[in-house]
Amino acid sequence: MTRAVLALGSNLGDRMATLQGAVDTLLGGADAPVPVAVSPVYETEPVGGPEQGAFLNAVLVVDSGDTPRGLLERAHAAERAFDRVREVRWGPRTLDVDLIVFGDVRDDDPELTLPHPRAHLRAFVLQPWLDADPLARLPGHGPVAELLDGVRAADTTGEQRLYERADLRLRLPDEGARG
Repeated sequence: MTRAVLALGSNLGDRMATLQGAVDTLLGGADAPVPVAVSPVYETEPVGGPEQGAFLNAVLVVDSGDTPRGLLERAHAAERAFDRVREVRWGPRTLDVDLIVFGDVRDDDPELTLPHPRAHLRAFVLQPWLDADPLARLPGHGPVAELLDGVRAADTTGEQRLYERADLRLRLPDEGARG
């Protein structure tokens, strides 16, 4: 099993229902990854791209027996299940699932660059990841806590601000069974 990190985001439709559906889809079915942790949900303004509404973001940490490409295909299947449309780069979307890291794998393949090439620059990935795994390290970049400090220090415009949504909580599948 390999530890992997998936970043989830939604800014169209019922954002919270979509994030919960993504967790359920990613962790359901044959050969599903084993959940390790899920972060709190954050509300964030979009970074880059056209004018659009705020996102809900979270991070899911899993142990996977699959390959990086297999896990990426599972992520794409979850996006398709929630009618993800890829028309405008960084445009509004019902669901975005990014594979951030897959163990210590490093790959510059344009279809699947690992670790994610912009993860170290995005508070909406780093903060939830740090919440889910306080000792997290981004291969090739260092401790997530230090990366987040650097992003905050460089954010003079407030573009990277995020707001924890204490009123929203994602459930892992086994938590739903316990009630």
